[in-house]
Amino acid sequence: MRVLVHDYSGHPFQVELSAELARRGHDVTHSWCEAHVSGKGNLGGHDHLVFEPIGRGEVIEKLSFRRRLVQELRYGVQLARQVRRSRSDVALLGNVPVPTLLVITAVLMVTRTPWVSWQQDVQGVAMRSFAGSKLSRTFVVFAALAGWGERWCNRRADAIVVIAESFLDVHREWGTAGKTTVIPNWAPLGELVPTSRDNEWAQEHDLVETPNLVYSGTLGLKHDPRLLVQLARAVRDRGTPAHLTVVTEGHAANEVADEARKLDVPVTLLPFQPYERLSEVLGSGDVLLVVLDQSAGAFSVPSKTLSYLCAARPILGLMPDENLAAHLIDAAGGCVLAPDRTSIPAAADWVVEVLDDSDMWEKLGRRARELAEREFDLNGCATKFEEILLSVAR
Repeated sequence: MRVLVHDYSGHPFQVELSAELARRGHDVTHSWCEAHVSGKGNLGGHDHLVFEPIGRGEVIEKLSFRRRLVQELRYGVQLARQVRRSRSDVALLGNVPVPTLLVITAVLMVTRTPWVSWQQDVQGVAMRSFAGSKLSRTFVVFAALAGWGERWCNRRADAIVVIAESFLDVHREWGTAGKTTVIPNWAPLGELVPTSRDNEWAQEHDLVETPNLVYSGTLGLKHDPRLLVQLARAVRDRGTPAHLTVVTEGHAANEVADEARKLDVPVTLLPFQPYERLSEVLGSGDVLLVVLDQSAGAFSVPSKTLSYLCAARPILGLMPDENLAAHLIDAAGGCVLAPDRTSIPAAADWVVEVLDDSDMWEKLGRRARELAEREFDLNGCATKFEEILLSVAR
């Protein structure tokens, strides 16, 4: 079977799935959007797997909506050409923006190419939640169109994979629940491994001596980056000289820097690090942080949480408690609180308690890794995807 796996973001576990499908004898091309700025996976280190990025030579303008629309439509044309070049029996598409998805869905219909929608987020719901709060109220129109477009595309997919049971309510409304399968996300256990707190990366960035709070991942409209700095400030006010390390890129990095100056919090701000060093990055943290706005609800599961579990560190989530990632953090013994300033005192108390109790710190880290090893079964996930893709390709 010839398969094109396109993950717009280029994240780690999608690459691992492509590599496993290739190991099982399928002819797999793995593609992603090189113009999209985010943490990337092992995009090149697997045998028998063809890597073919598209969208080179530009950066997606996330906050300039007219320019972004043009870019994403043009990107859809590039993706359509790639599908034709690869002569795929089936395409698996994930994290694809709605304008791009509309273009590629129309092309796949015309060429009668079977495809599977790997839905990581319900984009229409997310966009409606931002309209009038973080974005202009006129954005409501764009959000409504995006919701319609997302539904239109998924209705025309041959099969749909979603990452949480909460997505099924949307697909019942769309009339697509009958072809939808739930396969939770995972993280590559063999690539993301626990490391010493005093590792080479931590030494290079002078992060060994002081308790270190780490956030590594995208910070966008679904996040309030100021909460990270406010938490670090509250921990320091309790007598613990915590340092904050934030690994991200984009406008939110400036917000972190501004808030850190205002609150006098020492912060190390770094761009996305090479994937082969991610274990060290996470290992440099005493506590790993997740933030996600209440408006994101149950339809956005931050994949950074899955990587955190692999790193064997205590995890604090300022996020909606109905989110699947919140359930994982809770199961690992971490702390989940509402994503607003009123939660900062309780969050700081929990961080201080963990930092002051080495036995508790080690127990929570061990529990996180054990949960990852129980939940992140690549073989089982790959078998489910393989069965779906084979069925669709026939």
